[in-house]
This record gives sequence, C-alpha cells and structure tokens, in this order.
Amino acid sequence: MIIAVPEKSIGASFKSTTLSAYGFFTDWVPNPAYNLCLDSEHDNKSKVSAFKSFLDSDEPILICTHATLRFAFEECTDEQFNDTLLAIDEFHHVSADTGSILGECLRSIMANSNAHIIAMTGSYFRGDAVPILLPDDESRFEKVTYNYYEQLNGYSHLKSLGIGYHFYQGRYTDAILELLDTNKKTIIHIPNVNSGESTKDKHSEVGYIIDAIGKVDHQDPETGIIYVKRHSDGKVLKIADLVEEKDRSIIDATLSKISEPDDMDIIIALGKAKEGFDWPYCEHALTVGYRSSLTEIIQIIGRVTRDVKGKVHAQFTNLIAQPDAKDEHVQLSVNNMLKAVTASLLMEQVLAPNFKFRTKLTEDDLPKPGEIKIRGLKEPSSNRVKAILESDLNDLKATILQDDTMLKVMPGNVDPEVINKVLIPKIIQIKYPDLDELEIEQLRQYVVVDSVFKNGEIKESGDKRFIRMADQFINIDDLHIDLIDKINPFQKAFEILSKTLTSTVFRLIQETIDASRIKMDFEEAKILWPKIQEFIQRYNREPNVQSLDPQERRMAECVVYLKNEKRRRQNG
Repeated sequence: MIIAVPEKSIGASFKSTTLSAYGFFTDWVPNPAYNLCLDSEHDNKSKVSAFKSFLDSDEPILICTHATLRFAFEECTDEQFNDTLLAIDEFHHVSADTGSILGECLRSIMANSNAHIIAMTGSYFRGDAVPILLPDDESRFEKVTYNYYEQLNGYSHLKSLGIGYHFYQGRYTDAILELLDTNKKTIIHIPNVNSGESTKDKHSEVGYIIDAIGKVDHQDPETGIIYVKRHSDGKVLKIADLVEEKDRSIIDATLSKISEPDDMDIIIALGKAKEGFDWPYCEHALTVGYRSSLTEIIQIIGRVTRDVKGKVHAQFTNLIAQPDAKDEHVQLSVNNMLKAVTASLLMEQVLAPNFKFRTKLTEDDLPKPGEIKIRGLKEPSSNRVKAILESDLNDLKATILQDDTMLKVMPGNVDPEVINKVLIPKIIQIKYPDLDELEIEQLRQYVVVDSVFKNGEIKESGDKRFIRMADQFINIDDLHIDLIDKINPFQKAFEILSKTLTSTVFRLIQETIDASRIKMDFEEAKILWPKIQEFIQRYNREPNVQSLDPQERRMAECVVYLKNEKRRRQNG
C-alpha cells in the first residue's frame, strides 16, 4: 500500500493505530523507515530511492507526499505499481489538465497497471473550471460519500455546526474582536496578502490581533508558544503564530504534540492549518476574507468538526469586506460578497438531511420513510445521472451557485422559472457535456427540488407535512414539479443579504448587478411572455422598465427585446 498526502504534516494522520481493538482483522503499523513524511534531512533524491526500494521489498506500507510520488513515478515503470493499492489523500489536488503532473501520473498508472486506487477528499470540487478526472476515468471508480450530516449524527460529543457570515467596512483588524470569543479554542485565518482585505503587512496584522486580545508576557523559545495576558481578566492564553516563517519547525513540533485542551488556545494562520491539520479541540474557525475555492472553505470547516469530549458545538465564521461606494473595485467586492454568501448557503445544504425524491404516479402512491413523492418529476434514466446525484450533487450546486451569471440574478431580479429552466440547464450542460437533453432535464429537476426542500421550512400537522414555498405552506402530497419550478431555489441567499445589509449597500449591489445584467435570449423571453400577458391583463398596462420591482423591469426589458426581434425579422 502506498499512501500519498499533499504535505508532510498530514502524514501524521496515518500513524500506527491498534485497529484490532475496534474489530478490524489487523493493526495498522507502518515501518518508520518507509514513512517518508517523518521529519528528516533526506532530500527528494533519497526519498525517491527509498520509494523505489519499497517497491522491490516485502514491506507492506509506504507513506509519502504527492511530490515524492510524482518524482518517483518519473523513475519507475507503470508495471512496478502492479499489485499495489495506491491511496491518494486530498484527491482534489489531482487535475484532468494535461499540465497536472499528479494527474498524468495517476492516468498512466490507471491505464498501464492493475493498481487499485483509492481517492480520498473532503470535497470533490476544485474551484476552477478544470475537472479532477475526465468522465471516462471517473466512471471507473465506485463512489462512497460520507457527508457532514452523517458525520455529526455519528459523533458522541459534537452535535451541531454553525455557519456564519459577517460584513465589515474599513480594516478587518478593527472588526475581528467583535466575533472573537477568546474562551473558545479558535483558528484565525488572516487574508492572503494579495487580497483586497489584507493590509499587505501580515506580521503587523498578527501583532494587532494579539495586542487586541491582551498583553504579551513572553514567548517560550523551546515551544514557540506566545503567552498573552488577556485584557479583561488577566487570564494567560497560549497563542501559536503560524504566519511567522522563522523557527516554523519548532511551533509545528509543538502543535503535533497537543494532547489536552489547555495545551493551546488560539492559532493564527495564513496558508497553514487548513487541509489535514489536526487540532481536535478547536471550536471556532474565524476566516477573514472571501475564499474563492469551496474546497478551501470545506477544508477549514473540517478543522472544527472533530469529535472530542466537552465540545458540543463548532462554528465557522467568515468575515467579509462590505462594498464601499467610494471604492473603485465595488464590482469585485460585490461579487466576492455574493460568492461568500452562496458558499455559506451551500454549506448549510450540506449539513441538511438528504431526501429521496420519487415520481408520484397515483393518489394512492404513498412515499416510503425518507421519501418525498412529486408528480411530474423525471427520475434518473441512466447510471451516469444516478452517480452524479449520489456523489456529486453538492459539487454541482457549488458550480451553479458560484457561476457568474447566477450571481448576477441571485438577488431576485430574474423570474424563478428563467433560473430553473434556462440558466441551470446551461450550467449543467457545460459541467457535464456528455449528458443528453433528457439527462440534463432529470439533473436540473433534482437540483431545483433538492435545493427548494433544503432551503424550505417544513412543518408537520397530524399525519400531513407542509413546505413553505414563497409566502404559503403547501401540502407536500400535492406538489407538482411545475409548482416547484416557480420558486427560486436559492431565495434564502437573497433573504440573507436583504436582512443583513444596509439599504445603501444593498442598492450598491443592485446597481452593480444592473450594470452587468445578463442579455435576454429567446428561451427566457418564451418563459416570460405568458407572465407579461398576465401582468397586462391584471394592471391594464405594460411593465415599466423604470419600476422598482426587479421582475417587472425584467418583463419590460423582455417586451423591448421581443419588439426588437420582431423588427429585425420583418427587415430580414
């Protein structure tokens, strides 16, 4: 067995463990000589030599970094990986891009050896347009999904996880103490120095945060721990600074030996303490600035979701820069805020229980426990669609929620049916170009239905269940897909923004979105036309393009579009 991890510190997760005590047939006991993640003075060349030696030996286990695997692969044949089990941790580092060395290594081993491959990742979503695997390669894997909902339900101590987003203007260092509870074990991730939230002086930011917490008493040269007397009561807190590169190995060694809650109180980090970092007692991840990768958000949340005695609640808080009318980068700021809210919204959906949706054929067709029957729902017709729904649904939602076009329409200025029947199918088609029209429609319906239910409020009355859709509760037994398609599946994100932001900032968002409004096309016009006729009949006038109601404005733009199209066709 070969275990490959992205960095040495994560190799500690695969240390010797007495698995037989939990019912397994054997214990996990790696030979330290073949744990190439242990601190050593070996360079890449000597690690590659050890890797090659392992392949020719009878040793059962080797642990190495992704980099060592890449370097060793260049000096080995594919056949040397025969009869091995290759387990790649944090699999989202792989890419289908031809420039990805790790991806090329994996594809070659898959094609030219009988190696069995296990791919492990907290999120199958890269945050860019490049897939992790090509569809043909992906189809060769059997997918096993273990989500946060199942994880929390299986815990003994940790029972809840909170997702919060807070907005600030000015410098984040002036706002951070409003969210920082120094009684909680906390990881603070300061923003990247190239981001708009950064002051460009990362060391000063760390110093300001520490000074705001208390007065530095001393720093232990042997452990790297900074001892700080809290302003409020003089209690001494232990703080680790992972932003400072000097003597990093000292503090890394200290963190690896944490065994009690009192060993550490606060960790301040920049690029560290994310994926694979293990501090079970951590209760709060306070992250400053928008993170463009959903995977990074999920990895950070993973730092607080370890089950440990005394911890019943964990919290992820994202402190986000609020748009400033005087800022010349308003559009970027608005976009970042919308993306942060959509990422948080998605995480709330990840934490929700899964429903099984089925087509309701007759009135007597009653659902089984855990099922919801919906008339007109198209069920998956192929194994490909079933596989996507079983394993990739959240990643598909992430793609939809963070698509630039979706972000522009999210604050409610486009008819829900346009979102559901025009925009979402286009995004699905781009993400899964191998699907036909029927498969895309099946996926589209499931995304909309699942999102509406997970964002909806469900109530029970007697033996009946009701879901709140728009402004009314509807009997779940009476649901039809056409009714669900009239609901914005991501309306909750709009409500979050509406309630949280000031009218001035919200107007800024609307103006920014209006300035980059999506173009009208015939598919959208076809959906809006019956609504326009209904509007004219009800109000005895055409929709007004200057209306304060964004949907009326959009209908008015549709009228203009249709008139222009008619003139264009008449003129040939």
